[in-house]
Amino acid sequence: MVEALGDFVLSTGFAALTWKHVIMLVVSCVMMYLAIVKKYEPMLLLPISFGMLLANLPMTGLSAPPIGSTPGGLLYYLNLGTKLGIYPMLVFFGIGAMTDFGPLIANPKTILLGAAAQAGIFITFIAALLVGFRPLEAASIGVIGAADGPTAIYVTSRFAPHMLAQVAVAAYSYMSLVPIIMPPVMRALTTKRERVIKMKQLRPVSKTEKIIFPIIVTVLMGLILPSGAGLIGSLMIGNLIKESGVVDRLSKTVQNELASIVTIFLGLTVGASATAEAFLNVQTLGILALGLLAFSGGIGVGVLVGKLMCWLSGGKVNPLIGAAGISAVPMAARVVQVVGQEEDPNNYLLMHAMGANVGGQIASTIAAGVILTLFSKPDMASKLTLMISAAFRAL
Repeated sequence: MVEALGDFVLSTGFAALTWKHVIMLVVSCVMMYLAIVKKYEPMLLLPISFGMLLANLPMTGLSAPPIGSTPGGLLYYLNLGTKLGIYPMLVFFGIGAMTDFGPLIANPKTILLGAAAQAGIFITFIAALLVGFRPLEAASIGVIGAADGPTAIYVTSRFAPHMLAQVAVAAYSYMSLVPIIMPPVMRALTTKRERVIKMKQLRPVSKTEKIIFPIIVTVLMGLILPSGAGLIGSLMIGNLIKESGVVDRLSKTVQNELASIVTIFLGLTVGASATAEAFLNVQTLGILALGLLAFSGGIGVGVLVGKLMCWLSGGKVNPLIGAAGISAVPMAARVVQVVGQEEDPNNYLLMHAMGANVGGQIASTIAAGVILTLFSKPDMASKLTLMISAAFRAL
């Protein structure tokens, strides 16, 4: 009887539980708290945290690969969608269907702010190289600065799958902290006089313009950056389905059922990759620190370019909208509106900020395409690394 009881105890997860597992279980519970109570990016943070919980329960076999005739665990098969880059593209279908490019079409100059905010990617790429990360790892860490979770997951799954958990958790954690991170950077780089600038109302955008826009963007970007055609195409087909107005059922399905199902699978599998062995190390701290640099750098450069546009326009552009160039749609634009109204309650910057915000969404996919093109060939990655190293030695 005692021997049988001992065998039962050894067959439970308690027998294999380590302090590292306990830490990760606590971290997952904290993330669930942030998602449920604080409502920080709950759509993805909740499934990610629960996937992390499942992955750190010993001896479940949920992530085990198939061996011979023995099938693998459920999470192993679900994870194939992340590894193959299927889930991120399907998420872009939903994002495209929920995005209104009208403010960008009405004021095309705001795409410059979206492009400027992607500077955080390349600043952090260089910083990651300097602290010892390999080129493909550095590129994956830099994409955190796009403030676009699916893009970060897509690039990392291609270049550095062993860092997927750290990059994804960093990306979504900082996205959830947008209302906390953005205001100090915005206030530090602008004056009160700049923050109270009022911008004229945007012109109405016709339905024809909204239909033509995703087609033109897909063709141009597909020809210029073939490696990024999948991402930009997924974003634009989702938008075209909505704007066409002839497939209302498909539009609702893409925005709701499809987006929700893929979000659950993506979150669970990303969280499941955050095992104690993969997550609790010094490298994770480095990724989190560099991710914050990427995020803050993108916001800062966006504001600085906004200041330049303000000067060139004779004070007609409020530099605050540059902070919305990161592609955390629509949260970043809402933060700009809040900060602007703190200075002047009658200042309405939301639609102008949305132009920069959706411009950042497009710019982040373009940046990902550039990275995929530059680093798909190992020899090209090595040459770039040598060039950057030589430039810093020269300085």
